[in-house]
Amino acid sequence: MTTTATEQTFLLPDLGEGLTEASVVQWLVSEGDVVTVDQPVVEVETAKSVVEVPSPYAGRVGVLHAAEGELVEVGRPLITIAVVVVAAVPPDGDGPAAETYREEERAGSGNVLIGYGTSAHPGSGRRRRPRAVRSPTPLVAAAPVVVAASDGAATSGGGPVKVISPIVRRLAREAGLDLHTIAPTGAGGVVTRSDVWTAIEQARQAPSLTPSRAAAATEDSAPGSAAVGPNASATAAGPGASSAVVPSIPARGERRIPLSGFQKTAAKVLSRSRSEIPEATVWVDVDATALWSLREAARTPADPGPGLLAYVARFVVAGLKEYPVLNSRLDVERDEIVMPGVINLGVAVQGQHGLVVPAVLDAGSMTTTELDVALRDLVARARTGKATTEELTAGTFTLNNYGGFRVDGSAAIINHPQVAMLGLGRIIDRPWVVDGEIVPRKITQMSFVFDHRVCDGGTAAGFMRSVADAVENPAAAIVRL
Repeated sequence: MTTTATEQTFLLPDLGEGLTEASVVQWLVSEGDVVTVDQPVVEVETAKSVVEVPSPYAGRVGVLHAAEGELVEVGRPLITIAVVVVAAVPPDGDGPAAETYREEERAGSGNVLIGYGTSAHPGSGRRRRPRAVRSPTPLVAAAPVVVAASDGAATSGGGPVKVISPIVRRLAREAGLDLHTIAPTGAGGVVTRSDVWTAIEQARQAPSLTPSRAAAATEDSAPGSAAVGPNASATAAGPGASSAVVPSIPARGERRIPLSGFQKTAAKVLSRSRSEIPEATVWVDVDATALWSLREAARTPADPGPGLLAYVARFVVAGLKEYPVLNSRLDVERDEIVMPGVINLGVAVQGQHGLVVPAVLDAGSMTTTELDVALRDLVARARTGKATTEELTAGTFTLNNYGGFRVDGSAAIINHPQVAMLGLGRIIDRPWVVDGEIVPRKITQMSFVFDHRVCDGGTAAGFMRSVADAVENPAAAIVRL
């Protein structure tokens, strides 16, 4: 047996959600802490949930490569751990023991972490994004993560422009700045985000300059900065330089807030829904007095009983069984309506990281009480980003209780690839005509948005009345369920 100490840098893995980046929410360890294999070390925010990432190594934490709130691309360094390796001396010869040793070496550790996989084998078929070749020089604890230029740009010395993260390169590109002309202040000549913002501010204050010339002026004024070289100067002073317009430069008092992973994913889904689905909306005012009374009568000091949303969810499930085409998706490539064999009831939840629509799995098999328990658990976890990937992607129909925001109605956007959504407004006292007399009643408005490609207005109205009638006469509806 031999014992050696080595540093292992753990790269942000593909978390199995088809994502290319994640934001660091909070570190669960600090530099100098001792960690074990599979111990959670960081929480990262993916498109729709917060995920704990465990360590594949045991040892002492050396470097945390990203600050909280920073965006990290899949395959980039996340954490460096000093690992103590105890290696077995391979058996001599070609006997059974030696062959067993070689097989174990080829097999890898066997400890499969979610989304990580084991050691790669020849011809495995897995394709990974190519990464820059690493230097054999040992890692330095205080060294920043440096990303080489990928667009072929080079400094006057012939080497690539070095930046602290891909965000810096994108920020400079969106502002129309040439990285070659920005004075680096990071260790080893690395361009940081503050360097780019300094150049942007300089360009804004001198609008007659091109971004390249403004950045060059910033560099010239920086104490101890090096010359940018004749090539950069020639580029800055090229034809038409004095009349160029500075793009993407914030105006005075203007703020730019990058979209989070949640917001970018939601934007894609909502944009696709609006561009692909010819949606139609119907609505109806519903007298929920009887349902309100039933809920109040079921309450006891020891047991509050099911909430109103659980009853409505039960009525929605019953309506979907009566009109199953609304619990479906449209396969546009094959011109087919696909109806699953299960009802996974999605509920819109405003969580701390944005709007999410997790689903109660197999809601069609649950009683009202079971739905109440499942809904309360799901909503509580979704608000803190703890809903599972399956729950966030398996929904077949959405129930949206926007009455919690104290509004009456909404023309909602369908949660693609679903084909319909039912919305419930606030329940308030309103004057209502009952048996020819005006009396105060508990009234709510239900709105229903549906994909007109999968059904017509008659089906939509039939579903709406099925749910509305159950709300208005809940005792009779529950007996039929």
